[in-house]
Amino acid sequence: MEDTPKGSRLHIAIFGRRNAGKSSLINALTNQEIALVSDVAGTTTDPVYKAMEILPIGPVMIIDTAGIDDVGQLGGLRVERTMQVLNKADLAILVVEPTMGIGDAEKELLVSIQKRKIPVVGVVNKIDLDSESQKHCQEWGAILGLPLLPVSAKDRRGIEELKTQLIKNAPDDWEGPPIIGDLVNPGDAVVLVVPIDLAAPKGRLILPQVQTIRDLLDHDAYSIVVKERELREALDNLQRPPRMVVTDSQEFLKADADTPPEILLTSFSILMARYKGDLNTLVAGAKAIDRLQPGDKVLISEGCTHHRQADDIGHVKIPRWLRQIVGGELDFHWVSGGTFPPDIAQYKLIIHCGACMLNRREMLYRLSAAREAGVPIVNYGVLIAHVHGILKRALSPFPLARMILEEE
Repeated sequence: MEDTPKGSRLHIAIFGRRNAGKSSLINALTNQEIALVSDVAGTTTDPVYKAMEILPIGPVMIIDTAGIDDVGQLGGLRVERTMQVLNKADLAILVVEPTMGIGDAEKELLVSIQKRKIPVVGVVNKIDLDSESQKHCQEWGAILGLPLLPVSAKDRRGIEELKTQLIKNAPDDWEGPPIIGDLVNPGDAVVLVVPIDLAAPKGRLILPQVQTIRDLLDHDAYSIVVKERELREALDNLQRPPRMVVTDSQEFLKADADTPPEILLTSFSILMARYKGDLNTLVAGAKAIDRLQPGDKVLISEGCTHHRQADDIGHVKIPRWLRQIVGGELDFHWVSGGTFPPDIAQYKLIIHCGACMLNRREMLYRLSAAREAGVPIVNYGVLIAHVHGILKRALSPFPLARMILEEE
């Protein structure tokens, strides 16, 4: 469970005012001294992440946040970062402190949580200091319209009940569809084209490749892993054709040439587009590539901060392909990691990575923000297939997305 990637964990975020005991609560939930605890208000200045396991949910990511009532210029920045956590939270915990009670901060936060349709569990912390905790839970719960659970992070009263409520309120659909399992039948063979180049981690496969293999195993299908120059020989040696070929996006042209037309073909990045977000939105965004004009602003967003190679896909190859298409220079901007700018309406196109390091909730937020701003968005795999003229073929496993591409 410790090795489960961050993007594949249910994200549980803890919110509340300064000194409400949020950090103590995360320590109690994890049974470890993870977050710094102090009587001084505002000790937590940046979100703190801790991976753990809550059965039967499985691997989760607990997020401790700064107080929603922080003040001053720096305090305002901390509150802004706290509110940004809502964009990735699958489940929220709202913490109320007995001496503070319920105020506008809690009410406004709850509105923001509910607006995003995030399940929320409410708690009154520090009941070891509150002789009327049951009464307060009822009164304040009625004000918020949210049941409040009495807990004490200090002596661990109510912690197991809190875990039970987290299990009960965890969304069923937080993981999204299977990566590939619903596209195959038990006993089907799938050939995976995995190039080994300078960008490939030594001794390891990249995350989407590993996750695809695991999903095939979970659905009782066979995976045959080859390098790009071995694909044709592998297909010739199989006694019956595979159900599908899945290739690294940068080997699309060779994989397309070597794969007979009757065999489905797609890429790891296109599979991740559906698994992490909304493939149909990203396919619709591909049409904007042909409408770009020299001088247009283009945002390239990557969910991780990997070490870049000399011929990096996001900084070198994609800009080069787009310049060739538009016949001139474009105004490229780049962001990486957890950064996603709020002023995206200025861009003519957003190009996103496969999002293997982001959770589904955060990727769906980014897609939603692009739609609200009226900016088309596409991901690496969809873009690469489009610029090489084989997107229609690469969408062969996805009839609806293919229809969207063909629509005027």
